[in-house]
Amino acid sequence: MAADMSKNRLRWDLKPEDIKTRTDELIKQSKAVYDGVGAVKKEDVSYENVILALANNDCESSVARNVLDFPQHTSADKAVREASTEADKKLSDFDVEMSMRQDVFDNLVAIQDKKDVVDKMKPEAKRYLEKLIKYGRRNGLHLPKDVQDKVKALKKRASDIAIDFNKNLNDENTILEFAEDELAGVPDDFLKRLERNEGGKCKVSLKYPDYFPTMKKCRMPETRRKMETAFNSRCIEENSKIMEELVEIRQKLADLLGYPTHAAYILELRMAKDPDTVATFLKDLALKLRVLQDDELKTFLEYKKEECEKYGLPFENKINYWDMRYYMTMAEEKRYSIDHNKLKEYFPLEVVTKGLLEIYQELLGLKFEEIQKPAVWHEDVTMFSVTDKATSEFMGWFYLDLFPREGKFGHAACFGLQPGCLLSTGDRQMAIAAMVANFTKPTSDAPSLLTHDEVETFFHEFGHVMHQLCAKAEFRMFSGTRVERDFVEAPSQMLENWCWEAESLRRMSSHYKDGAPIPDEMIEKLVKARNANAGLFNLRQIMLGTFDQTIHTRAKADTRSIYAKVSDEILRIPATPGTNMCASFGHLADGYDAQYYGYLWSEVYCMDMFYSRFKKEGIMSPKVGQDYRKYILQPGGSIDAMDMLKNFLGREPQQESFLLSKGLKV
Repeated sequence: MAADMSKNRLRWDLKPEDIKTRTDELIKQSKAVYDGVGAVKKEDVSYENVILALANNDCESSVARNVLDFPQHTSADKAVREASTEADKKLSDFDVEMSMRQDVFDNLVAIQDKKDVVDKMKPEAKRYLEKLIKYGRRNGLHLPKDVQDKVKALKKRASDIAIDFNKNLNDENTILEFAEDELAGVPDDFLKRLERNEGGKCKVSLKYPDYFPTMKKCRMPETRRKMETAFNSRCIEENSKIMEELVEIRQKLADLLGYPTHAAYILELRMAKDPDTVATFLKDLALKLRVLQDDELKTFLEYKKEECEKYGLPFENKINYWDMRYYMTMAEEKRYSIDHNKLKEYFPLEVVTKGLLEIYQELLGLKFEEIQKPAVWHEDVTMFSVTDKATSEFMGWFYLDLFPREGKFGHAACFGLQPGCLLSTGDRQMAIAAMVANFTKPTSDAPSLLTHDEVETFFHEFGHVMHQLCAKAEFRMFSGTRVERDFVEAPSQMLENWCWEAESLRRMSSHYKDGAPIPDEMIEKLVKARNANAGLFNLRQIMLGTFDQTIHTRAKADTRSIYAKVSDEILRIPATPGTNMCASFGHLADGYDAQYYGYLWSEVYCMDMFYSRFKKEGIMSPKVGQDYRKYILQPGGSIDAMDMLKNFLGREPQQESFLLSKGLKV
């Protein structure tokens, strides 16, 4: 393994001053490549001096860049995080600068006009050229210089403030303090691990491992109200302003580039193609789900009335935001007799991790080996090598960084760190990815027990890791998960299905005390409960997708009032006065703007893939697993997602499986 380690070009020991110096060096080296490509005379352009020069730089600089801008999400050292954030800003500004190079764009167009050169290019290289020219046009490089300067300035501003938006969220560290009786109903293990203040009150943060157990199980409405109000007021002043400025900048850019709206600009490159298609998709689905939602809200009100009578609380005959997760959890427990605290006891993190890794290895024909004493960014991080089981071909590595810590990225995500693509030598660069999550950390007297939701999150994000590792594109532009944004979630969503199948659930669970298997009856109840609250859960996704489309189809947006309106109309639950969920809606500052609908859109394809192939031929079928790896994961973004789907399914995709999976009649 030692020889292979030389192919891992990442390092995590940089000090703040190193990050600054290396950022300047990277910009200088990269700029030299663009200068070289731009300086080629029109008549002298060739595949080598334009296309290959840009592609090689793309591959080289992306690794160097990830070393500099990934630590903002994971480093335990605040100074390193701040230096990394600054590096990200500087590099993002540089990206904008280079994406506006007229000389480079003109030479790309000159290549396209040379039929003899284009005819000799492989399909992936032609796709690369087409995309670069398309991006150039979307940056306005076919427009007058004064318009281009405006585009450049707006893009730089948008990039900088989007980074601030996320930094504000990462640095957010509000603590609420409650007496134990104000937390009545929360799990004992949760209560025990909470820190206490000098007066003995429990300190509860707004990070996921604290927020969700409180919202799901605390029976004191006032505690939940305080938590939900604080949660949806995170960074409210600074980030509401940033988001509203982003909306204005995005529309100004759309105007300059000749698009009616920002959503129209974004969707041009997606499977959906235009805002009307997205609006119709969301509206139609909302109508179909309404019948489920009506039934769920009626049930929640019945439960709430019973609770209020039982504990002598006032009953105001409506469901609030701070009630939603509480009664969703209660509905699962009552309707399906699922006790999530009991269920958790069968999902100790180390058992889930072992089972999950085994399932992925078997399904995709891979072999993982843990690296002993790896060079990593924090002692909690583990590292694994990946090889092909049949051919022993070495494919790369992945890191797992699973526990919360101060200043760390607060959600769960996969970060591609070293793209699997061809180096300038023609050799393949090994792919490297990291999965970052925030599961409860085990202590000497308490294991880390995952909720079933967290098991699903683990499966989902690790699916992205596998996409990064199994893709075999030649160009970095198409490496790993670089597919159309409204398809990118489908491969991972498809793999979530293994968290709802008895065969796979048994393989990644056992009781944390005695290793006893999860009882069949518990699995049966869990599988039946998959569609519990399907109406509200999916209408919340539709509401967020609609909010995203609404703000990105206008010139200015009062995010608070728009959010309140769509919440009333679609979710039928009023937004809590004084809050603005949009201020912590990181997706919209982080590259998902006008694209949040993609989670549901891609689920249509994921369910079709699962039910049409895996469910029919066997969820652990190596044959279907290999087909999945070959047709869905391996191409990366080197072909259109629709073609990948047709290759895997043997037909055009259909919506029936998706609707059935939601408990709807087709």
